[in-house]
Amino acid sequence: MDATNESSEGAPFILLGLTTSPEQRRPLFGLFLVLYVAGILGNGLIVAAIRASPALRAPMYFLLAHLSFADLCFTSVTVPKMLANLLAHDRSISVAGCLTQMYFFFALGVTDSCLLAAMAYDRYVAIRHPLHYATRMSRAVCKALVGTAWLVSHVHSLLHILLMARLSFCASHHVPHFFCDHQPLLRLSCSDTRHIQLLIFTEGAAVVVTPFLLILASYGAIAAAVLQLPSASGRLRAVSTCGSHLAVVSLFYGTVIAVYFQPTSRYEAERGRVATVMYTVVTPMLNPVIYSLRNRDVQGALRALFTGRRISAGDS
Repeated sequence: MDATNESSEGAPFILLGLTTSPEQRRPLFGLFLVLYVAGILGNGLIVAAIRASPALRAPMYFLLAHLSFADLCFTSVTVPKMLANLLAHDRSISVAGCLTQMYFFFALGVTDSCLLAAMAYDRYVAIRHPLHYATRMSRAVCKALVGTAWLVSHVHSLLHILLMARLSFCASHHVPHFFCDHQPLLRLSCSDTRHIQLLIFTEGAAVVVTPFLLILASYGAIAAAVLQLPSASGRLRAVSTCGSHLAVVSLFYGTVIAVYFQPTSRYEAERGRVATVMYTVVTPMLNPVIYSLRNRDVQGALRALFTGRRISAGDS
């Protein structure tokens, strides 16, 4: 490697962000600041309400608290840096900072994926096997599901980062994205990236596509059970709830699969940025609304949290 390439190896990356137009930066800053604050407040309130309320001790709420906490951290890995870069002239990020951001982004994203699958399984057991629900979704089982989600996600992320750290970037360090992501960085590398792409299509599929298929299977079984309900209003309410869940899940997994499960040579920066916004900003903001804020128990816990009134398990 020549002297020019050696000096480029340690150079920071320049995040080009969502747009290169100065006129669009302030409106985008305002929009994403509102979305980010809404997501942080929504997920933060859900975590606080579930932890503070003795009435919310069911497995569903235990899993939901971890999903909200993961979503809160997930958006905080990328959005604050994106907001700062929309107003700053210096949009650089060090190589170490880039790899660190990428590590937590993938770890928390996979945690989200696994927790969504665990929540779908919880609803499946509750509806299809209500008599065995207490044993199949005991506290120990819930802790094992959550622990597995966090462990698998960090092992997955560490493996990818170790491979990414070995790449050489001897050309441009201008990243056409608002954070350090796989595909745009692979496009900038002058190393052989086939082993990383193979890892994405194999091990990556195991932690993204497999949970998605499990969720679809769970909701398919739930739908079959819902159609057997004697009450028409009950069927309508259950279909509405499942439909909203599936809409957000499909948005999350659909955009993730569209971005990562394609050859690097076919990756388009502009379309990639738009898709990434969907699962980094929009779905973490929607999750509290879809999964909890329409729930009467959660609404009661939030009212108690704001008023300082203590509620017991018997109040629900």
